[in-house]
Amino acid sequence: MESQDAPRGDLLVILRHPPHGTSWLRDGLDAALVAAAFGQSVSLLFQGDGVLALHPGQGSGALGQKGTAATLEMLGMYDIEALFVDADALARLELAADALMLSAEPVDATRTAAMIAAHRLVLVF
Repeated sequence: MESQDAPRGDLLVILRHPPHGTSWLRDGLDAALVAAAFGQSVSLLFQGDGVLALHPGQGSGALGQKGTAATLEMLGMYDIEALFVDADALARLELAADALMLSAEPVDATRTAAMIAAHRLVLVF
């Protein structure tokens, strides 16, 4: 059953990995930007350790890995404005939604399921 307030769109990108250590988060953001550049309606859900990407003040990772802050700041230029964050992950990581570097709406498991059902395509990184 779909929630009436679930955002609908072409693509939902779920970002589950932290900003450093792997390229998963950067790859997911790149996929979202490419889809948006081709006119797709894109929503982002930061889930699990992916929530750490929204923590302010991040720099480069170990071994000079590029940070993701610059890419995140470009989302608006690509009309990617539907940003969501896993409420359970926020609590687990002791982060407040209003302290994140971008405004993202906290969602629970029920709302997440509705969001997945409401999008034509879902990619998980």
